[in-house]
Amino acid sequence: MIRRHFLSLAASILLALGLTGTAQAEDGFIVVQSTTSTQNSGLFDHILPIFTDKTGIEVRVVAVGTGQAIKNAANGDGDVLFVHAKPAEEKFVAQGHGLARSDVMYNDFVIVGPPADPAGVAGMSDVVAALGKIAEAEAPFASRGDDSGTNKAELRLWGAAGIDVRAASGDWYRETGSGMGATLNTGTAMGAYIMTDRATWIAFGNKGDYKVAVEGDAKMFNQYGIILVNPEMHKNVKAELGQTFIDWVLSDEGQSAIAGYKVDGQQLFFPNAG
Repeated sequence: MIRRHFLSLAASILLALGLTGTAQAEDGFIVVQSTTSTQNSGLFDHILPIFTDKTGIEVRVVAVGTGQAIKNAANGDGDVLFVHAKPAEEKFVAQGHGLARSDVMYNDFVIVGPPADPAGVAGMSDVVAALGKIAEAEAPFASRGDDSGTNKAELRLWGAAGIDVRAASGDWYRETGSGMGATLNTGTAMGAYIMTDRATWIAFGNKGDYKVAVEGDAKMFNQYGIILVNPEMHKNVKAELGQTFIDWVLSDEGQSAIAGYKVDGQQLFFPNAG
């Protein structure tokens, strides 16, 4: 009886220790709600191992469109928000879902197109005029249509061109409801123009004979920001670990890691913290 009681007690202690160890291990990670461009471009594969080696903190990325990432973070499903739609990010903070927002890095958007160039926009730098020509020609245009940062920027530019693309939805204007990589695959297959962030385009492996058609307009600037999800509003947020990640991303080491990521010799993101 005594032996049986001892074994039972020992098992309970070991179980408790095991659960405690598991809890501690699970506490060693954070969830970052981010956008597909940071994932599809390979940036996270480059910088996250550097951060984890330095701190021991694992980073688990949920890569979705910026709109969905913001919704997820507003629901408390994450510790850090790392996206690229500054007005929406500032609204997220203003609503109390996040703490201070910081610039991290930038690149730009481009419009890629088929060699036939049915709208005659190849070589243009005025994106609003180029979109006007695409609409006038009713040339196929593939949009993400997913409320991502890229989609938000694209819709702003159509608005600046005075074009209601919703009225053309399903005709020459096609919404994929997909991430950037999937939209590039769909758009190139159908001979459509596509607006993409430059980083994803450089890293995209299925370009075929597509080329960048429109680039260089200041309106196509693409800024990324980072925010700690508010632990006062969402009690499950790992504020200390999340802030450690943010501090590293904004540090000289983190910014150097971002700048050092290249594909085919081309830098994909340009750090501008502070």
